[in-house]
Amino acid sequence: MLLSFANILLFFGGAFLLSLIINVFFLRFSRTLGIRNKNHLEIRWSSISKPSLGGISFYITYLMSFMLYAIIFGESDVFQNKSLLGVFCAMSLAFLLGLSDDAYDTRPKIKFLAQIACGVLLIFTDNQIDLFPWEWFNYFATVFWVVAIMNSINMLDNMDAISTVASIFIILSMIGIAVPFSFLDNVDYFLLIAILGSLCSFLIFNWNPSKMFMGDTGSQFLGMFLAYYSIKLLWNNGINVNDYSIVSNFTLVVITFSVPIIDTIFVVIRRVRRGQSPAVGGKDHTTHTLFYKGFSDRQVAYVFIILGIISCLISLNVAKYIPKNSFALVLVWIYIFTILLTIFKLVPKDKKRKK
Repeated sequence: MLLSFANILLFFGGAFLLSLIINVFFLRFSRTLGIRNKNHLEIRWSSISKPSLGGISFYITYLMSFMLYAIIFGESDVFQNKSLLGVFCAMSLAFLLGLSDDAYDTRPKIKFLAQIACGVLLIFTDNQIDLFPWEWFNYFATVFWVVAIMNSINMLDNMDAISTVASIFIILSMIGIAVPFSFLDNVDYFLLIAILGSLCSFLIFNWNPSKMFMGDTGSQFLGMFLAYYSIKLLWNNGINVNDYSIVSNFTLVVITFSVPIIDTIFVVIRRVRRGQSPAVGGKDHTTHTLFYKGFSDRQVAYVFIILGIISCLISLNVAKYIPKNSFALVLVWIYIFTILLTIFKLVPKDKKRKK
């Protein structure tokens, strides 16, 4: 156990330091890299163009951790594992998609097709959701979930530190759920630790007032990363030992990802009501709503930290202590709907636009 704890510190510290060096380097020597057109700031909350470099550090950290684990622990078979290679290809595709979008503003249709391809890659390499009794529905749910989370994390990246903080608590939840299942000496566990270290390092630069954004490069990679590990640790939790239920596992997924899910539902409903496309950016997220109610950017980040802590604690309880299909699961759903309704109550009625 001491060795495992030392390995955890080694991977977290190494990832933190590596990400720190990468971000400092790019911030200092490539100040124009990844900066969007200064005339197109409607998607970004900040009125100042800043470099979108965080995703580069995430992906490099992922690559280094993947290779170093094989070298340090002598697990050369990770490069011959069909499942791991499929995930690696999906992560790389998501990273390249985000990088292309940051550089060239990729067309929405191409972006959507690439996200679907990420989900299909998971299916072809046996990394799909296995929760439901219908195989075709598991395939559909896998692709839908991958596309949804990649877009949800991207949409949440609309104000300093928000998407970073949300991702940190999602990873902490998955690590907490995974530890009791002899996950300490597994490559996936160390990859989670490494990306957690990279996110914590990036938060130094992304905290308000931020020096850089993660950009689509970061949000697309993170979305794919979180989607895959949520499939493995949340959707399919307990399936191998036949200790699961569809209701409890689905609740576990929703509460763990409650922050990005609530924000996405909130935005989609508001835009559909106004006759707008949900895919078009805007300043109508949960974060913006809190700002309009008098919260500063930093206070909004604190609110999301509190929500992240609550979601993390509830998800751990759902995974470990709440009986399957119990009334306690109903209370979890009441909490989620209460947060969503509270946010809607904060929104002033949309004024009709003048013709």
